[in-house]
Amino acid sequence: MAALMMRRIKLGSQGLEVSAQGLGCMGMSAFYGPPKSDPDMIKLIHHAVDSGVTFLDTSDLYGPHTNEILLGKALKGGVRQKVELATKFGVKFADGKWEVRGDPAHVRAACEASLKRLNVNCIDLYYQQRIDTRVPIEVTIGELKKLVEEGKIKYVGLSEASASTIRRAHAVHPITAVQLEWSLWSRDVEAEIVPTCRELGIGIVAYSPLGRGFFSVGSKLVENPSKDDSRQVCFY
Repeated sequence: MAALMMRRIKLGSQGLEVSAQGLGCMGMSAFYGPPKSDPDMIKLIHHAVDSGVTFLDTSDLYGPHTNEILLGKALKGGVRQKVELATKFGVKFADGKWEVRGDPAHVRAACEASLKRLNVNCIDLYYQQRIDTRVPIEVTIGELKKLVEEGKIKYVGLSEASASTIRRAHAVHPITAVQLEWSLWSRDVEAEIVPTCRELGIGIVAYSPLGRGFFSVGSKLVENPSKDDSRQVCFY
């Protein structure tokens, strides 16, 4: 199928251009019910790309790791050259506990591991998924800057960062995009974070614009949730 005319936009002011609509891949492998089959999800990804949706979003947390491996399979056969690939680091879930890490050693190790799972030489947009308050943001961004200089990543992003953290990070290396939850029922970011991003020329990637599925499916989404669906305990 020939690619449809999906609008293209500049994400931020650093040169990254993406499809106006992106494809979040988390639910394919984690959190929103049991993992879906690889063949079905690869077909879905290819259909999205053929339709002009070329901005693909994943994370080493999703699975964990299995979503990046899925993307790696889907990007074979020349698909990689057609997409803008975003992934994230910084959150680990082990032994029933969450751990946020932004130390340089973890930044580098996580990036190398994601490159291997995705089977790519460079990540287009690499986000810090959550901020490690034990490590100055300047230290974390400093290591990400080195990865840019080494050609392992092209652009740096942050996810769920405060306005002050965004400013401090941007002073070390340009932040291309900030990912945040923004929908009809999640609008607190409009007070400080969105204006800060616009002032600094940073793009905004809104996740869960349909309220984690609620605005498309309605209340039945939470009536009989799968035991593997995190929305039964943290729907917000």
